[in-house]
Amino acid sequence: KEGAEKAATDAGLDFQSYAGEKDGDAAPQITAIENCIAAGAKGILITASNDSVIPSLKDARAAGILVIALDTPIADGDAMDMTFATDNFEAGKLIGQWAAAKMGDTAGAKIAMLDINKDNISVDVARDTGFLTGFGIEVPDLTVMGSEKDARVVGHESSDANPEGGQRAMETLLAKDPDINVVYTINEPAAEGAFQALKAAGKEKQALVVSVDG
Repeated sequence: KEGAEKAATDAGLDFQSYAGEKDGDAAPQITAIENCIAAGAKGILITASNDSVIPSLKDARAAGILVIALDTPIADGDAMDMTFATDNFEAGKLIGQWAAAKMGDTAGAKIAMLDINKDNISVDVARDTGFLTGFGIEVPDLTVMGSEKDARVVGHESSDANPEGGQRAMETLLAKDPDINVVYTINEPAAEGAFQALKAAGKEKQALVVSVDG
């Protein structure tokens, strides 16, 4: 945000930013898009919460506004002009490979998966399945989370990509298996919450905690 504000100021542009309360909170994004259309904005850069923003983005394009998707491609290509994003599957795969190498013998891995939510958002799916693939877990369906049958995966929980949700999700999975030794998280805030849960349980030195973020 700070970088965008500086670049806009240097270019003599009017820059405004909007955000929801948490990941998946689409209503404020829809309102922001509608406000941008009404204000005659020239461009919208958006990390879409979910597909419910698509109709509003189509309205924006119909009004002549350039729409660029950031980080997460939008499911309907007619709702955007282009995507600027990390290859989230490859990022997850690389970190999965690193975690496996760090662990060495992965036969005894007990993996906790802390995703955003259960909506199968593209960025969530790509990072999750990429990590598992890189770690050496067979993933039959790369379009959804949780298709793997490997017993080393303790479970998937929603973290809402924030510290509170990460802590809650980690507590849930620790209750399921207190011997978890690998923790995948969608981003750093979720990782922070996971670590706090591990620390409270006296297990902060037991598990390797990794974050996949763009």
